[in-house]
Amino acid sequence: MTKHFFGDTTVLLGRSLRHITRSVDTIITTAITPIAMMLLFVYVLGGAIKSGSDSYVNYLLPGILLITIASGIAYTAFRLFLDMKGGIFERFQSMPIARSSVLWAHVLTSLVANLISIVVVVLVALIMGFRSPAGVVAWLSVAGMLILFTLALTWLAVIAGLTAKTVDGASAFSYPLIFLPFISSAFVPTDSMPGPVRAFAEHQPVTSIVNAIRNLFAEQPVGTDIWIALAWCVGILIVAYIFAMASYRRRIA
Repeated sequence: MTKHFFGDTTVLLGRSLRHITRSVDTIITTAITPIAMMLLFVYVLGGAIKSGSDSYVNYLLPGILLITIASGIAYTAFRLFLDMKGGIFERFQSMPIARSSVLWAHVLTSLVANLISIVVVVLVALIMGFRSPAGVVAWLSVAGMLILFTLALTWLAVIAGLTAKTVDGASAFSYPLIFLPFISSAFVPTDSMPGPVRAFAEHQPVTSIVNAIRNLFAEQPVGTDIWIALAWCVGILIVAYIFAMASYRRRIA
């Protein structure tokens, strides 16, 4: 059964990736908005923002990476919605394939596409002056954190793709996720914010994830931030996966 699942997922993943290669503008579009924001904040607003860091692009990059992921998962919900409305799921159900492999193919496609977008954003950041003394272990830790964050948000996108009534609704759910970093430590330290805003910023997932990644890049002690970040990512992933599978079973019942 496990072999059957992996084989079916691999075949369907190849199908989804072929769609990506035929629509390279999807990845480019996903990366353009975060890059434009990075350019705006570094070269236009960076001089007026007190981040406590010698290089604002170093301070800013972790938040931009999370925005890149939040932008990218909108396409997962969009593609999944189109598959549901196009009847392709019904055709798959008439075949002897593992049912969950259909969703996992979309999830893994999202992971691949987002990783490509992240690499593009990091390359642009390097051109802009981003530098990190981090070693291999720290970079792998950052990559693991971003992968976990991508999987968590992608399963949220699966819920949106399965339950949305319109194509606009399927992709619009990501907008709050894109703006969440603005009320966090992604752009400015939280101690510069008014009381209620600061309280929210310090107790939402983006702040702990951004702080953990920033400290890993700087080869600084991560403290409790990394454990809080991992707890948020794993918690969101588990809850989103459970609700996504429940929604999927209702749709194909």
